[in-house]
Amino acid sequence: MLAVPGVYRTCTWSLRRAGFPSSFLRRSSTAKHVSALPPKLLERARILSAEHDQLSAKLADDFDAKTAERAGEIFRVAAAFKQYEKAKAALSELESLLKSNDAEMRELAQEDLNDTNTQLSDSSRELSVALTPKHPFADMPCLIEVVPGPGGTEGRFFADTVFKMYQAYCENKGFRSRVVKYESSDSIGAKGSEGEIALQEAVLEVLDEGSYAHFRGEAGMHRVQRVPATETKGRTHTSAVAVWVLPSFPENSTSSSASEWDNPESDFYIDPTDVKSEKMRASGAGGQHVNKTESAIRLTHIPTGITVSMQDSRSQHTNRESAWKVLRSRIAQKRREEREEVARNLRSSVLAQSQLTRGDKIRTYNYGQDRCTDHRAGVDFHNLPDVLRGGPTLGKVMEAVHTYLAESDIQALIADEAAAAIASTKAKNGK
Repeated sequence: MLAVPGVYRTCTWSLRRAGFPSSFLRRSSTAKHVSALPPKLLERARILSAEHDQLSAKLADDFDAKTAERAGEIFRVAAAFKQYEKAKAALSELESLLKSNDAEMRELAQEDLNDTNTQLSDSSRELSVALTPKHPFADMPCLIEVVPGPGGTEGRFFADTVFKMYQAYCENKGFRSRVVKYESSDSIGAKGSEGEIALQEAVLEVLDEGSYAHFRGEAGMHRVQRVPATETKGRTHTSAVAVWVLPSFPENSTSSSASEWDNPESDFYIDPTDVKSEKMRASGAGGQHVNKTESAIRLTHIPTGITVSMQDSRSQHTNRESAWKVLRSRIAQKRREEREEVARNLRSSVLAQSQLTRGDKIRTYNYGQDRCTDHRAGVDFHNLPDVLRGGPTLGKVMEAVHTYLAESDIQALIADEAAAAIASTKAKNGK
């Protein structure tokens, strides 16, 4: 299992208090996955597996769309549970053979023991992943916002590099994308060490459904260490870029979008009376059009203070639509983060600092060492130019992050079970 900093040490004592088996608490230095699961998770898997068997039997006699949909939803859990039970039974059989009086049987059992333990570990992890609730925005397209952080002009230059890195990655992977916003700063004409422009803010929309799940691990502070073009003494400077990944509605789901936007229970709902709208003249390059029309739009969500400005299009209507899209996405993400924060507080006695906030440093791009380091997954990759052009090396970095996020989700799920067990114990004891 990839290490989740601070998680295991924080969890162990509380998990032991909650009555989880010692086999779950033990970890060897060579183990890659959890080899045992808490009883409540296994019971949940057992119930869902039995339900899947019942639904499959019904479908064999008479097809029903709703029944088929439910069976599809829990299929992964049922399949993983069956593999887990199969591996567990095989291990139990081998352990019995190890006690045999037949030396040859004991030797054969010993030979198969390591492979069977690995199968049980892998099936245990797969079952954990299957039981972990899917992120509510996982199947949606996304908006990738890139904004310079600390570091002055050099940070703006690297923001341009990061934005173009994701553009190139989408092109290389076949994701459909479009630029929603691309705004340079007032430092017109200045160029970075790699020919970048000084970027003020940029938003890239990835239109494919499921892209939110693919890119959500990219959110956070990206740090760059390199020698700026303006540095005369060859000193390395450190700058940062903030990347936000927000959910977005599919382009071809207008009716669904409208229903979500008008539904007060939806994360994407915004009361129009809570939004202040202002028309402005666009700034920056653009010729006479910039000086003659008020095509730029700024929206301010009064309750939260979140502001979105848009001026990329000459059409005020287009800018307004884009601004509303980004505002809804930011509000939806904020609401989701607030709920996740409440959940983290509830489990804080069991699991601490398992998830990153927007302000955390998640990745470093070191030009001098030709290195890209992801601080969550704890991995280093060289061939930095390939990372920055959105090549296969960036794909490997993102795959490592996906593994980290999956393991973190599993740890959070287990911690939730532990917290619930502790709360139940306290309630029974009247504390």
